[in-house]
Amino acid sequence: MNILILGSGGREHSLAWAVLQNPKCDRLMVAPGNAGIAGIAECAALDIMDGSAVVGFAEEESIDLVIVGPEAPLAAGVADRLREAGVLTFGPSAAAAQLEASKRFTKEICAASGAPTASYGHFTDAAAAHAHVDATGVPTVIKADGLAAGKGVIIAETLEQAHAAIDDMFGGAFGGAGAEVVIEEFMTGEEASLFVLCDGKDILSIGTAQDHKRVGEGDTGPNTGGMGAYSPAPVLSPEIQARAMDEIIRPTMAEMAKRGMPFQGVLYAGLMIEDGAPRLVEYNVRFGDPECQVLMMRLGAQAMDLMHAAADGRLAECKAEWADDHALTVVLAANGYPGDYVKGSVIRGLETCPEDSFNMVFHAGTARTNGEIVANGGRVLNVTARGASLQEARDRAYAMVDQIDWPEGFCRRDIGWRAL
Repeated sequence: MNILILGSGGREHSLAWAVLQNPKCDRLMVAPGNAGIAGIAECAALDIMDGSAVVGFAEEESIDLVIVGPEAPLAAGVADRLREAGVLTFGPSAAAAQLEASKRFTKEICAASGAPTASYGHFTDAAAAHAHVDATGVPTVIKADGLAAGKGVIIAETLEQAHAAIDDMFGGAFGGAGAEVVIEEFMTGEEASLFVLCDGKDILSIGTAQDHKRVGEGDTGPNTGGMGAYSPAPVLSPEIQARAMDEIIRPTMAEMAKRGMPFQGVLYAGLMIEDGAPRLVEYNVRFGDPECQVLMMRLGAQAMDLMHAAADGRLAECKAEWADDHALTVVLAANGYPGDYVKGSVIRGLETCPEDSFNMVFHAGTARTNGEIVANGGRVLNVTARGASLQEARDRAYAMVDQIDWPEGFCRRDIGWRAL
């Protein structure tokens, strides 16, 4: 098969790595890719937000399956254009992608399906939002309604922080994503992620993971796109996973189908678990980043078969086969992230890191300049390892981190601390 992956981050590097393990992959192209992806696949300069351009490219290159990595092209309807052209595609329609693209839409789906989640208010003007916060108090969670690259969520512990977050969002800090704001009850408990594949009819669980959103050790500082992750997440026991499937995932999928927007692709449910009961924090309609990296390390070659089956409506005949192992990834980010950071610094030592089924450095924000790998984003590398235990995976990952020479970058040194 000829496969095209859309995207340029660590998620897409790990997807490419997994797809290449599968002998059914004859040719792999990634658009636009990054410096690490270019070492294992053909990269193409393509505007992945332009559905017509993506369709034309897929037809020219005789692509058999398109895997859409990021959420933005999904929300823009790129998967719709591909399907209309008869190209097999892994990723939901724009209508179904509203589960991530609009917090308000997801809350409405939860209310209609009875899926447990935080109580909330939806606002289109700052004055009403300020009044709501004054009436309900803190702590509270303030979210930009639209897509904000994983950063449009503020946990406000004081009224001053809450009012400042509201002003920032309506003031344009998150662009159009903050034109509408959702203010939620602050849920207590432990957060983890459940990943399922859907083909419009059937659902298949493909694993659990736990992300580290805050920039600082001990989960301190501002939220980021994610500073590290591990899989599996012990807090998501088989019993809690079963409850999440029965009380949250299946009712949501049934409600989406009822509305004429059946979901096809990967659904990533962020869950808050307290006293053995899961509640929905949010849905994402693509693999998490960096959760995808640990899932792909554990799934390997079968990931392509499962995604192909989901795109082709054949999930009922599939089962995810898991080794009894663990994977952990550490994000190396540019100094200053998630605030201002400098691009262009040279990263050395990558050639000393092993690259095999137990150890990989996935590139997120990198480029090649004058023959050298340079930082080209906020989150730059995902240093990932597998082990028989989480401690072994962690030790391997940090051993690779210590081989990388990049003074302009930093990482958290406590990834996996909750489970360990």
